[in-house]
Amino acid sequence: MTTAPTRTDWLAAHRERLDGALAAIRSRGYFSAFPESPSPRVYGETAAEDGKAAFEAHRGTAYPVETPGSNGTVSTEESPYGISLDVQYPRTVEDGLDELLAAAQQGMPDWRKGGIETRVGVTLEILDRLHKRVFELANAVQHTSGQAFVMAFQAGGAHALDRALEAIAYAYEEMSRYPAEAVWEKPAKGDPIRLEKNFTVVGRGVALVIGCNTFPTWNSWPGLFASLVTGNAVVVKPHPLAVLPLAITGEVCREVLAEAGFDPNLVTLAVEHPGDGLAKPLALRPEVKIIDFTGGSEFGEWLEQNATQAEVFTEKAGVNAVLIDSTDSFKALCNNLAFTLSLYSGQMCTTTQNLFVPADGIETDEGHKSFDEVGAGIANSIGKLLGDDARAVELLGGIVNSAVVNRLELAPEYGQVVLESRAIKHPAYEDAVVRTPLLVAIEAKDEEVYGRECFGPVSFLVRTADTDESIQLFRKTVDEGGAMTAGVYSTDETVLEKVRDAALEVGVALSENLTGQVFVNQSAAFSDFHGTGANPAANATYTDGAYVASRFRVIQSRRHV
Repeated sequence: MTTAPTRTDWLAAHRERLDGALAAIRSRGYFSAFPESPSPRVYGETAAEDGKAAFEAHRGTAYPVETPGSNGTVSTEESPYGISLDVQYPRTVEDGLDELLAAAQQGMPDWRKGGIETRVGVTLEILDRLHKRVFELANAVQHTSGQAFVMAFQAGGAHALDRALEAIAYAYEEMSRYPAEAVWEKPAKGDPIRLEKNFTVVGRGVALVIGCNTFPTWNSWPGLFASLVTGNAVVVKPHPLAVLPLAITGEVCREVLAEAGFDPNLVTLAVEHPGDGLAKPLALRPEVKIIDFTGGSEFGEWLEQNATQAEVFTEKAGVNAVLIDSTDSFKALCNNLAFTLSLYSGQMCTTTQNLFVPADGIETDEGHKSFDEVGAGIANSIGKLLGDDARAVELLGGIVNSAVVNRLELAPEYGQVVLESRAIKHPAYEDAVVRTPLLVAIEAKDEEVYGRECFGPVSFLVRTADTDESIQLFRKTVDEGGAMTAGVYSTDETVLEKVRDAALEVGVALSENLTGQVFVNQSAAFSDFHGTGANPAANATYTDGAYVASRFRVIQSRRHV
């Protein structure tokens, strides 16, 4: 009979995984620590069934998580697939914040004293246990975000775990940059002056993670684990419509922390009723020294301007664009963009919104294509991709909330509809709201339309005078509204160089001539940076040294020897 590793063994137990991550962030090559295929050949014959049963067991129950200072319970989630969740959570209210934050701070001294390697071992063990519950998490993500199951498994499970591991790896590297102790010796007359010095990594304080509805784990875990491993306590405030994935996360964190001999309140869950308005008072508390936020620009900018006591990391709205100049594979271009615009019904911060196309059309391997023919080609590819409803729902998922539907219904008024959006009946969930992408052709002068984010399955085919104007408008929209991604299709190296320069100057990641199984709205952990922190869409990137280094300080002590 074997025994579970102790907290001093956890780093050794997961060392190979950590070393792989450390090597990958330096090389930027392919690496994944958690298999992305939900195949029974990978995870076992009963893993999917067991995970689904674990998810189902949560429905209609009180979730077994404690929150200091809570008052009563709250149940706020509605599945985009139309099934009832009715999970009750302890309700955090403003009057309970004193108790919540005092409890969060209580365990920080011992967490600091545990040291770098212990904290890294504990957080790696948390990831390992979350991985063991990946099918349960995937179901929870699916039924709170509307992602189709396979996407929820990948983006909400395996890829989110990779991003969390990436954050831990960067933190380990940054925390280990300095020795824990050193002897300083300065030559002097007679005996040298000798000092013994100690350097201790100290967390900033309480970290606040404000979750989002669409990617509750993928967007929350990097900040959560970057803050926890660097010595901070973490309060997780989920989006009211996507609590369960982060409740599972909090449960596992608390379980492992307690087993390791630390205060489980180093990670707490703050669940509110949508009308409580908890985020602002919580964000302004003096105990809160770090904030991670994903969501709309208005609140993100409010945090940046008002939560001045904290280091604030934001990922906000943006206006993503693809410039189409020419191509040597028109069919592959159309197919690639069709998948990009369809994936998760465009409900991704990385999905392309604006397709800039010259009024005179483009040159292709199939001959010259007019502006209208470019639009028709993309529309035709989307139609073929989503022609079978049963297949389409596994790509589109469900519409996450009514605001997305409202934007979709208003968008045809902006211009000429190139491709109508249609409702699809989900074969397994009859009450699910599923919509195909809408493509609208508009003019370059309509900046008030395409210059702001229209989140959801809406894209604009923007008619420009020529590629130079496309580049100009690309610069302007990213500079003013921000962007998480950008793309270009061109066979002209001069054009590619101009777009590369433009992307560097406005600070957005660029994808060139994607015609295969890589898409502009996907990013790979350990290799691709998600966001740049160099334009208004985000002030940080997942993940680099800057993302973790300001979450701690190195404090020294010294004495004569």
